[in-house]
Amino acid sequence: MPETRTSYHHGALRDELIAACVTLIETEGIAAVSLRRVAREAGVSPGAPYHHFADRSALLAAITERGHELLLERLQEARRQAPTAVRALGAVVEAYVEFARQRPAHLHLMLRPELSHAAHQPGPAAGGEPAIQLLTETVRDCQRAGTAPPGDPEPLVAAVWALAIGIVTLWLDGPLESRCVQLNTTPEALTAYARDR
Repeated sequence: MPETRTSYHHGALRDELIAACVTLIETEGIAAVSLRRVAREAGVSPGAPYHHFADRSALLAAITERGHELLLERLQEARRQAPTAVRALGAVVEAYVEFARQRPAHLHLMLRPELSHAAHQPGPAAGGEPAIQLLTETVRDCQRAGTAPPGDPEPLVAAVWALAIGIVTLWLDGPLESRCVQLNTTPEALTAYARDR
C-alpha cells in the first residue's frame, strides 16, 4: 500500500487531487471516481480531499470548469492563427477535436454536466458559453467576408458545433477509427477534410 502524504504547499493538494481524478477517469471511467478513491490515487489520507471539495460533484465540477478554460484557449489560438474567416471556422473545429483527443476526461465531463451537477456549482454551469460566443463571432466573420450565408448566425453555429461534437463522439466512443480504415483514411485526415470544406 502506498505511503500517504501528509503535507502539501497550499493549493498543491487541490491540483494533485484534480490530476489524480483526471487520470482515474481516463483509465477507468467516471464511475470509478469517489473522493476516497481519488485520495488513494493521490497518495493522501481519505479525509484530505474534503479540505478542497465538498463532495464528488464539486471535484468533477472543478475539472469541468478547467476543461472549458483550456478549450477556450485552444479555440482562441486556432482562430487567431487562421489566415481567413472561413479557415478560422475549420480551425476551430479541428482544435476542438484535438482537444478532445488530448483531454478525454475533461471532454467527457464537459459534455455531461449532470455528472458534476454544474448548475449547483459556482462556475462551470455557463463554462461553455465563451466557446459558443467565439464560434458565433467566427461565423459572423465568415458572413462579413461573404463565405457564409447572411442572416441569423445561430443555425450555422449549431451545425458547426454539432459537426465538432459528432466527430469527437464517434472518435472517442464510437466506430470512427474502423470506418476510417474502410475508407482508407484516418480520423485526423477526416477532421482536416471537414476543416477545409
